[in-house]
Amino acid sequence: MSIQSINTRNQFRGRIKEIIEGPVVSEVDVETPHGIVTSVITTRSVKDLQLKVGTEVVALVKSTEVSIAKL
Repeated sequence: MSIQSINTRNQFRGRIKEIIEGPVVSEVDVETPHGIVTSVITTRSVKDLQLKVGTEVVALVKSTEVSIAKL
């Protein structure tokens, strides 16, 4: 599956710099050309998306939420 379009306008392409895994939620730091964007997502999502340091992603920012889409 690939994303064809999305309504979220604030998108920051980058690579995962660090993942701090917890039992339920994890912090994912994404290094972008404009700085670091941190997302708090479930640890299950980290595993399901197979996120690792160096993975290229897009941080999608809408209101107070930062989502991660794997490329």
